[in-house]
This record gives sequence, C-alpha cells and structure tokens, in this order.
Amino acid sequence: MGKIIALHSYKGGTGKTLLSVNLAATYAKQGKKLCLLDLDFRAPSLHAVFQKNKSEYWLNDYLNGACEIDRVLVNLSNPHDGNGRFLVGLADPATEAIREMSAKDRKWEMRALGRLLSLKNSLLNDMHLDFLILDTSPGLQYSSINAIVSADGVLVVSSIDRSDIKGTQRMIQELYELFDKKAGIILNKVPIEILSSEKEKEKFFKRFTELHNLPIIDAIPCFCDVLRAGGTFIFSKEKPEHPFTNALEKIAKKIDDF
Repeated sequence: MGKIIALHSYKGGTGKTLLSVNLAATYAKQGKKLCLLDLDFRAPSLHAVFQKNKSEYWLNDYLNGACEIDRVLVNLSNPHDGNGRFLVGLADPATEAIREMSAKDRKWEMRALGRLLSLKNSLLNDMHLDFLILDTSPGLQYSSINAIVSADGVLVVSSIDRSDIKGTQRMIQELYELFDKKAGIILNKVPIEILSSEKEKEKFFKRFTELHNLPIIDAIPCFCDVLRAGGTFIFSKEKPEHPFTNALEKIAKKIDDF
C-alpha cells in the first residue's frame, strides 16, 4: 500500500512548497506513481509552478463536495519517466476563494477531513499510487491539522532561524505528539560552511535532534541559484546533476524507509 506524506512547517518561507514539488518530481523520475496536493488554501502556490496545467475543478471544490477527486487532478506524467505517474491537485488562488476557505467553520473542517481520509482508498488503493504528497499550510491551521491526521508520516521543514526552531518545538509537542505521528525534520537553507565536514554535520544534527526530539532526515544547503530561480522551473527535473537534485534524491531514498 502507498504512503501519505505531509510536508509541514511552523512558518512560511522555509522552502516547504519548493521541496514538495521537487520531491514529487524526483519520485516520478524514479518510476514511482504519485499525487501532489496543494492544501495551503490561505496562500496557494502550486498553481504558479503548474500554471499551464489547470483542471476543470480546484481541490477546494473536492473538499466542498462539489466533485470527485478525479475531476481535480492534472496528469503531468512524462513518457520518459517509464512507469512513473505524476498527478497534481491545485488549490484556487483567487482572493475570494482564499477568503471563503479562511472562513470555514469546524463542522466543515470535519467533513473535509472525511474527504481527505477517503483519498487513501480512491488514490492509493484504487489508483495504486505509491505516494500521496500533501503540501500544507504553515502553523496550526485546521487544514494543516487535517493533513497531518490523514498522513502516515510528516516531514517538518525548518530553517535554522531561532524563532523557527522555537516554534517548531512547540508545534511538535502540541500537534505531532498529540496525534502520535511519525515525523522527521528536513533542515533547509543551511549555510554551506556548517555542512562542510562530516564531524561538523554530525554535531549539527545531534543538536537539532536533542532540541526537537525528532530524527533529522537531512540538511539542505542554501543554494543561491535555487533561490534566484524563484520556483520558475522544477530543479530536480531540469537540472539532474545539480547538488540540490542530489539532496532530494537522498531524501526520497530515506523516506522510502520512513
């Protein structure tokens, strides 16, 4: 059976969406079958990456009960990826849609959770996908909590900023431990000199493991060219030899055993 993996963060700007997109593309290149869903309804961003691939319906419509999930999904599969399958479900970026989703009450969120949980059958079982990757809202929004409840495992994307470290600590205690979720941390945008030697890297990992009481999946250096690209293309697809792509391939391998 496939896995549901949620990518989450305490605050925005950690590179969570960039990692979600590139991780999904990495799996597709490896011949995996997967679906990437944008559950960040307060600040949808996947549409900017896949702007030429609009479906008839948004993911908002599915959670509202207006359609089934197959009407939302866009097939981005590349024939060069062998048996790989890459599906994407986008959130509506319109201001009115963001306002509407922000105003949803708890009853709606409970129904939406049921719709999310049903994807385990409709996508993983019926469509035989290997992974369902959920790009969530930062922090403790209802949509993020629903994604975490639905997931088999959570990848927490964090920077080394002090406020991010402290906020992530609180989030782990108040959310992941509450729902007894398997989770691991990806440290992103780490200064390259910190990772310059295995000894320094080991010390760095040990410190964060003790701070968060979670395993460190990996640390990704701060690559200026990745930042400059601004999400205009998928690095793991367009630049297969880039160190960022190599880092994603290592993370994908570790998640297989996650």
